[in-house]
Amino acid sequence: MTKTGVFWLREDFRIKRNNALTYATLNHENVSVVYIFKKKEFEKKREAKQWWIYKSLLNFEKDLDNLNIKLEVILSDTYESVFDKILQYKNFSIYWNKVYEPDFLKFDKKIALQLAKKNVPYKIFKGNVLNEFNEVKKNDNTPFKVFSPFWKNAEKIYLDKGFSKDSLPKKRTSKSKFLKEYSKKEDVIKAANWQDKFSEHWDPSEKEASQILKKFLSENITNYGDQRDIPSVKGTSRLSPYLASGQIHVETIWEECEKLKVKKRGYRKFINELGWREFSYSLVNYFPEMLKENLRKEFDNFPWKENKKFLIAWKKGLTGYPIVDAGMRELYETGWMHNRVRMITASFLVKHLRIHWKEGEKHFQNCLVDFNSANNTAGWQWVSGCGADAAPYFRIFNPILQGEKFDKKGIYVKKWVKELEEVPEEFIHKPWEMDIKIKNFELGKHYPFPIVDHQKARESALKAFNSIKKSN
Repeated sequence: MTKTGVFWLREDFRIKRNNALTYATLNHENVSVVYIFKKKEFEKKREAKQWWIYKSLLNFEKDLDNLNIKLEVILSDTYESVFDKILQYKNFSIYWNKVYEPDFLKFDKKIALQLAKKNVPYKIFKGNVLNEFNEVKKNDNTPFKVFSPFWKNAEKIYLDKGFSKDSLPKKRTSKSKFLKEYSKKEDVIKAANWQDKFSEHWDPSEKEASQILKKFLSENITNYGDQRDIPSVKGTSRLSPYLASGQIHVETIWEECEKLKVKKRGYRKFINELGWREFSYSLVNYFPEMLKENLRKEFDNFPWKENKKFLIAWKKGLTGYPIVDAGMRELYETGWMHNRVRMITASFLVKHLRIHWKEGEKHFQNCLVDFNSANNTAGWQWVSGCGADAAPYFRIFNPILQGEKFDKKGIYVKKWVKELEEVPEEFIHKPWEMDIKIKNFELGKHYPFPIVDHQKARESALKAFNSIKKSN
């Protein structure tokens, strides 16, 4: 066994249930953690996630300090260029956990061959999932395209295996350095960016993830089935950013859920959400083309519109539909958006405005702290009707009725759309119908009229959908 063990950190900012890190500490005298930051992949593309990664590095470094393990960061445009240098080093072994995106898994195979040729010991561990995606298939050995049968099979496979053992990393007697050259963690992000305000809402650490889970299970999971659709209350777990960057493992979440003495509807609904995450990973790995294209090819002929003015209004939360605008502003201010509102805002873009889902996917990619390629792409294609087990295209969310149903008193809207704070409840989701005057408020001046008429937009969307039905 070599003297130095290297843990290649990617989406695993945790000590608990980190198989690759634990293995390194149990088998090597010297251990180092290396994080490769691909700057071009984040700047102007994943800016919210860039902030999250930077804060995660700072917090994870403190956790590693307690184990006497050094965290080394290196900035590069590609993984290949870093490994070209690392492969020149002597007497080390390297370990990492899988990331379930096609390009990552492809690179795992490529670098494994190179390590083997150089006689460098390595080991690749299961990542932050319940099952390996290729473990879940239909009886004819083909992948599932419908969620319910997928999750029924996936859940059984996982429960039959049982929870994996959780052995913790072993503390080192002293820190050891591995890289000959490395970067400052501060180089990961520039100072004074728009994301700085996220600190008011998030603490990207393993400790915080654990506390959030504990509080959710003790206070919110019982009513999760009902309250998860109400954006004005804390009805969801808000664990998605921590899962996306690996501050917590999905097995840890489920294991803690299993400890509940009473498991009601909220428990089942929450566990099913973990299933949708697994389903997304399965889809993008069996059908990698969907990361760039429509899974349902008939949508290749869909008559999308290009309208920069409408796209900008949507991004800025100035569509004139309060529930849509509240969601877009929450996203920009916090790097996160309530799941029900994500569906409403996405539906509005692709159906009311008929702007291609890729534009929405790209914007969410840049603004979400919980960005994950599989979830983001699968979610947008689900709303657009062009993905697996997708919502029918003709299911068009009425933003007025959605607001009235899930934000009846307008609490969520008024929190994020300050211009509407004085608008009465009965008009909060349709201020253009207001028959009273409000001091210092004028529709069209302080808040826009709707950029499209709901009924006309709906009819236009249905007509567009029918056009591709006829052409196939």
